[in-house]
Amino acid sequence: MPQLQAGTGRSDITPAPGTPQGIWGAQLHQRGVGADMPLYATALALSDGETTALVIDVDVIGFNEEWAKRVMAAVAELTGLPPESIRVAASHTHSGPKTLRLEVVSEGLDMGLEYLETLPRRIAGAGWQALQNLRPVRVAAGQGSCAINLNRRVMGEGGRVLVGRNWDVPVDQAVRVIRVDDLEERPVAVIVHYACHPTIMAWENEWFTPDFPGVVREVVEREMGGHCLFLQGAAGSVGPVEGFTGDRAVYRRLGRILGLEAAKVALSIDTRRRAEQFVGVMESGAPIALYEDVPAPDGPVAFTMRSRTLQLPANEFPPHADLVAAVAQLREALDAARARGAGVREATAALTRATMKEERARMVRGQAFVERQMQAIRVGDVVLVSMQDEPFDEIGARIVAGSPFRHTLVSGYSNGTFGYMPTRAAFAEGGYEVDTALYGPDTEDIVVAAALELLRELWAAGVPAGQHAANE
Repeated sequence: MPQLQAGTGRSDITPAPGTPQGIWGAQLHQRGVGADMPLYATALALSDGETTALVIDVDVIGFNEEWAKRVMAAVAELTGLPPESIRVAASHTHSGPKTLRLEVVSEGLDMGLEYLETLPRRIAGAGWQALQNLRPVRVAAGQGSCAINLNRRVMGEGGRVLVGRNWDVPVDQAVRVIRVDDLEERPVAVIVHYACHPTIMAWENEWFTPDFPGVVREVVEREMGGHCLFLQGAAGSVGPVEGFTGDRAVYRRLGRILGLEAAKVALSIDTRRRAEQFVGVMESGAPIALYEDVPAPDGPVAFTMRSRTLQLPANEFPPHADLVAAVAQLREALDAARARGAGVREATAALTRATMKEERARMVRGQAFVERQMQAIRVGDVVLVSMQDEPFDEIGARIVAGSPFRHTLVSGYSNGTFGYMPTRAAFAEGGYEVDTALYGPDTEDIVVAAALELLRELWAAGVPAGQHAANE
């Protein structure tokens, strides 16, 4: 097989002060006062000369359907790659620029739209740069664990499902790390995969931040060199153990905890196979066996990718005309609250919920099914699975459990972020995620089955199992 190559690129996408910031219905401010940390688009290109995959990690909450298409089109145009070879992965920070729900903005909307207009080209530029930097590499993966996340669905009084802390439901706390080295064993890139909503910084915070993923990248790059990409996991039902705060020290502390664990795992990974050879005995106070770890020849690496379009059953919503009327009424109520200087938080929250529901209902209006993309990239015994929405942790866990690969990284938030993908059990409980989901309760089983079928296909298409050790 041809030699695998990789390259990285990065664009600074930090908004200017005064740009609309945050995505919280409870926030009273609209403009961000500045950046607490830079925000980036970081790209990793992988190619064997025949197949090329481009993964771009972006410090945004996500995009609506229109802007997701514009970003993908810009990346495809500049790089020359087809859309099925591209993955634009949002970190899902809730304290970044307002790339969604601009309909609630009354201050700085012009700056928000100007910023959005620049993003597709900035993101595309990172991808283009990565393709210019291709060089031969070796790839290996490892795994650690970090307990900064927990299940966030809590049953409140009267059976109302709240977003909070649920310590009783286990969640995936695996820190999955992929290390990409050049042939001199110097890190080119480190991928860190972890599932947790970046909602540490909340409505009181007026600063642009990448939340904990930005700190993870900073720590890993300081310890390892190269570029670090953070890929969000199946975080629909998972949040931080400490969050919803305006204290920026909290996201830096939790991000550092996760970053140090990821760096520890990355440091322990050896991307080159080695054979242990006994070379003799050194007589000392005890007879000491001496060994040499001799580098083994590089074996072939299975590198391929697949993309599938899934037909997912649409969720049921009230009549769309009723939702549109409710949004209009709540927008008037928010304008009135701002004019009198009272009740703004409550009015903003109500409008935010209503616009989310109306947007989802509009997307599925008149449709029994919704088309959604699933993508998988295989590098040896490592596979990256991605989908567009916010799958619950349990969906990701089922895919990992059934995967034939040693290292399976399941993510949402890729090539568009449009809504939650709850489990069947969550539909029975209800709650915010269910009310705004695009899909019905059968979706969990359909997605898991489709993912496992895709992974079995990729596994069967690879090199013999005995040759996979180069990537373990």
